[in-house]
Amino acid sequence: MQNIQNEKNLSNSNNINHALVIGATGATGKDLLELLLNDVTINKVTVFVRKKLEVQHEKLNVHVIDFDKYEDWKNLVMGDVLFSCLGTTLKAAGSKEAQWKIDYTYQYQFAKAAKENQVQKYVLVSSRGANPNSFLFYPKLKGKLEDAVKELKFEKLAIFNPPILIRKESDRKGETIGIKMIQAFNKIGLLLSQKPLSTKILAKAMINAAKTNKSALAVFKGKEILECAGVN
Repeated sequence: MQNIQNEKNLSNSNNINHALVIGATGATGKDLLELLLNDVTINKVTVFVRKKLEVQHEKLNVHVIDFDKYEDWKNLVMGDVLFSCLGTTLKAAGSKEAQWKIDYTYQYQFAKAAKENQVQKYVLVSSRGANPNSFLFYPKLKGKLEDAVKELKFEKLAIFNPPILIRKESDRKGETIGIKMIQAFNKIGLLLSQKPLSTKILAKAMINAAKTNKSALAVFKGKEILECAGVN
């Protein structure tokens, strides 16, 4: 784990009574939501979505919102930790402007609302290679978002830079081909730092980071994600 600031002794740092989630309908978000709902130490899970969820659970609270209407939902972002795994592809978004709105604007607005409502912890799924100075659109987008949420000064902030993700029932053909190629190289001992990661392991690591991370700000990559998830 890469510690960016000095470790702090945070009161009740391991307690998650009420978890908040955006991006609950994506591959990582679905696994995260399932794990949160099955975690007996967590009493309430609130998700923010565009459309009604099929999932039902006694401790699940669903807010169907218009993400563009910040003033309508900002006061609802109240809990112990905000998990942010919202994201889309350029193809699905239709344009760079639309992808920026989903991957940057919406996530930053939720983080801002959480900070203003005194949510102490924020867990963000970013991307491998995130760099605010990149010449490439996607890494630059993710790097800019990381820098922006760092400036909000959450009491605890965990950022995940996962490698290519193994998603259940993925329809992303290019991603599927890329996973198979990297896995072939992995078998002969190559590109091990880029070993594909399942979304369920990522989700488990996110929850563990929110519960146990002792640093005010930490970044998890590659093997660090596996270690955080408790995977050898």
